[in-house]
Order: sequence, then C-alpha cells, then structure tokens
Amino acid sequence: MSRTTKKILIGAALTVVFAGIGAGFANAADSGDDSSDVPISGTALDEASKAALAQTGGGTVVDSEVEDNGYEVEVNLDNGTQVEVELDQSYAVVSSSVNEEGDDGDAD
Repeated sequence: MSRTTKKILIGAALTVVFAGIGAGFANAADSGDDSSDVPISGTALDEASKAALAQTGGGTVVDSEVEDNGYEVEVNLDNGTQVEVELDQSYAVVSSSVNEEGDDGDAD
C-alpha cells in the first residue's frame, strides 16, 4: 500500500470517528430525556415531601426533582391518581395538578 493511500484511509477513518462523536454529543444535548433530572435528597426531600403530602391530603411520594426555582414532587394517591406538586425554595406550594401522563410520569 502506498504512503498516499494510507494517508487517505487514515483521514477517512478519522473523519468517520469524529463525525460519530459529534453526532453523539448533538443527540445527547437534544434528546429531551430526563437523564439530567436531579432527585431531591436529605433534609430537602423530607421538607418537600411533607409539604407535598399536606397539599394532596396524603398519598405516597414516588418521584422528586430539584427545579430551577424550587422543587417538584410527584405523589400517588390511594385512588390511583398522580399529582405533581411544585414548591418554591422555601417549600411553599406554588401549584399542584393531576399528572395527565399517568402514574409513572411517562407519556409513552
């Protein structure tokens, strides 16, 4: 194999590799999945759960997330309904609504 042919093949291989890496980064940035969601933990989870359960009148906390301006807590009620409770950074209820996506939070 000539030196020129080797250079061309190496260049083509590197182009394919870098294009694949770039596509992977673009896909991860635009995937819209919830992999970047950070669950609430520690004392914050205790306080957020207490506030959410007070708002819903009971139930079971099944999911939680740290949001830009506070917290989101999902509560499953005994009747099968799931309620999303939005809290500010002081654990005050900002809003609550029935999760229309179902009790697992996924629209799939």
